[in-house]
Amino acid sequence: MALVIAKELSKYYGHDEETQVHALEGVSFEIEQGEYIAVMGPSGSGKSTLLAILGAMSPPSLGSLTVDEIDVYGLSQEKRADFRREYLGFVFQQLQLIPYLTALENVMLPLVITDHRDKKELAEQTLDRVGLGNKLNRLPSEMSGGEQSRVAIARAVVNNPPVLLADEPVGSLDSKTGREVLELFKKLHCEGQTIIMVTHNPESIRDADRIIQLRDGKIVDDVKTKVGESAALRL
Repeated sequence: MALVIAKELSKYYGHDEETQVHALEGVSFEIEQGEYIAVMGPSGSGKSTLLAILGAMSPPSLGSLTVDEIDVYGLSQEKRADFRREYLGFVFQQLQLIPYLTALENVMLPLVITDHRDKKELAEQTLDRVGLGNKLNRLPSEMSGGEQSRVAIARAVVNNPPVLLADEPVGSLDSKTGREVLELFKKLHCEGQTIIMVTHNPESIRDADRIIQLRDGKIVDDVKTKVGESAALRL
């Protein structure tokens, strides 16, 4: 069974039918464990709305979202918060690092309310995994943009979430640093991480298995890339 099942997702804003905005309209797809999905589309296509729904942050007006056989929006708000913590990792374009916390402390944040016995050791291992094992005690202001992105990615995966959601993760980076960060996503994918990346940047989709194109709130294309076809052959 697919890890993620989106079924007829729609999102409407406003109650007056004449002025109601249809941000998303009947979007359906399935994602297998370990897939690397790029969601693309122009501004206003529904990418951010879809990401918010997939991130268990914004209930759809219609439709359902199932992750690992869990009806996400059938959960109470409290249980949905637990679901986000256990199942999802988030990488935002603005990163949202805490400026007065070190890299290590930022990565430890998602572990605060977990039962991991050695939170510090796990955070250290995760930072080492993204190539920052020697910069544990640096503040974000003491790091480059690429290093800050790596801290954000480490924070997102420290709990080993089944799904990693990324919103324009290289949108604010120069091309060289952006390529380095995309290489890290590729590495995570090769390690088995399921990734859903929202982007409008063609450079960001080079390692994706599938590209889902949105326009006016609807899926207009959903295709496997050559990377995805090669991965399928290996399986």
